[in-house]
Amino acid sequence: MKKTYLLMSGLCISAALAAQTLPDATQLLYHERYHSAQAALHTILQADANNAEAWYRLSQAYLPLKQTRALLDTLQCAPAAVKEQPYYKVAYGQLLLASQKPDSAKLYFDQAIGDGRKKDAAILLAVANAYVSEKNADPHRALQVLTQAGKKDIDAPAMNVVRGNAYRKLANGTEAYRAYQAALNEDGKNAEALFQMGKIFLAQQNAESYLGYFNKTIAADPLYAPAWYELYYDTYFKDAAKALDYFRQYLAVSDYSTENHYQLIDLLYLNKRYDSAIAMAKSTLAGLPADSMPRLHKLMAYSYSGLKDTASALTSMIAYFAQEDDSHFVVKDYELMADLYNATPGKEDSALVFYQTAVTKITDSAALFTYYKKLSDLYKEKKDNANQAIWLGRYYTNNAKATNIDLFNWGIAHFKAEQYDMADTVFGQYIGKYPEQSFGYYWRARANSLKDSAMEKGLAIQHYNNLIEKLEKDSANATATTKKWLVEAYGYIAAYETNQEKDYADAIGHLQKILEIDPANKDAQNYISILEKKVNADSNNN
Repeated sequence: MKKTYLLMSGLCISAALAAQTLPDATQLLYHERYHSAQAALHTILQADANNAEAWYRLSQAYLPLKQTRALLDTLQCAPAAVKEQPYYKVAYGQLLLASQKPDSAKLYFDQAIGDGRKKDAAILLAVANAYVSEKNADPHRALQVLTQAGKKDIDAPAMNVVRGNAYRKLANGTEAYRAYQAALNEDGKNAEALFQMGKIFLAQQNAESYLGYFNKTIAADPLYAPAWYELYYDTYFKDAAKALDYFRQYLAVSDYSTENHYQLIDLLYLNKRYDSAIAMAKSTLAGLPADSMPRLHKLMAYSYSGLKDTASALTSMIAYFAQEDDSHFVVKDYELMADLYNATPGKEDSALVFYQTAVTKITDSAALFTYYKKLSDLYKEKKDNANQAIWLGRYYTNNAKATNIDLFNWGIAHFKAEQYDMADTVFGQYIGKYPEQSFGYYWRARANSLKDSAMEKGLAIQHYNNLIEKLEKDSANATATTKKWLVEAYGYIAAYETNQEKDYADAIGHLQKILEIDPANKDAQNYISILEKKVNADSNNN
């Protein structure tokens, strides 16, 4: 007999050796151990290729894993006599249903059910299950098929579970609940019915109820893997240690898969068992084809980062970015890459690239501000004032948590970048928001003085006058800095009046203000002496 696509690990083989009967294989399917079920059923069919039900059960091991091509090749190996059997027709019909061929599938299902008065309940159940199991199938047809069962069969627990599944697919929680309860009335330890009850309440986000049913499921059947998985998933974001315990319970009753292995490593990372996570990831990568599971490099990078091993983390992260598809990268990946580059001497430019890429991926405005601040700080370290100003502006704008210091730093960055128009605008905002503080007045005057470095337009005069007015009102609290600013303001205005206005008397008045603050100021004394001579000379000439 032709063997096709048989995916087995050591665990699957051992399960197959233990499951040599059809009921045993059916139990593996019930517990969602599909690879083990495949191995067991192939063994059974090698011994008896005419077992039509085994061929059907084999289809149930392939279809949940989306192995439609493998199932098609496998079913074609069935003996001609088997292909005429109802079980085989259900298997082939469900394959057609999974292949988006519902009309062809119905023909096979109708042939399997037959047109006799008495219908085979097991075949009806298999057809109904097909309509429920396949994603785009019509669950109404599942309910129609179940109505053909005899009264003795219609209340069987398995039929009620499938009926409940059909109603759940139709989003009719009330009828689904009734169907599962009917199953439990007949078999109070029916793990599948208990589990599906839990799924109803999970959809309603009723944690107390769904957790209660999932725990009842594993109490009824500790081998029921789906319940262990739901308990793990529920605690994943709440309690990493408990999630790890649940997942290990799940692994104990599940088939091996690289995905399960990856999730275990992820849980080790979440529990800060970094060394164990790294060791397991390395071991797993050693047994896989190159580039087959780039996410393991990511987990190693995050674990190395947890151990403060920047160099190893960066090496793993570079491997991850080289191997993974771009569509799988998340913001945190770009941030970690940026952080690692930023911590590596000489790699600051690479850090900037990754932070800027992270910004393009973020939709949460609150998170964006964090990146804006990081970028502004990096550009500050590089003494790139122009770019620092850009990111400080983004950080400050519409940020409820931004302070006057952030606004001030934004203006200073523009000032240092010699972007005096922008500095003037930002410090104008500062004055508008904090009129009681002198910083905005001073730096706005400075920005305008440099915009008009030749004093031709007098752009800074009004701003220095505003600064003087502000500081003179608060002279009782004058500090060394504010006195310095006053000296600068009086001196600037005196220079403007001397050179542009030729108003020497007014200039002398401003210079005398400097001497009131600093009587020993030689420059003021000298300029006053020069200007007084000019005033006297002008008077004599008149």
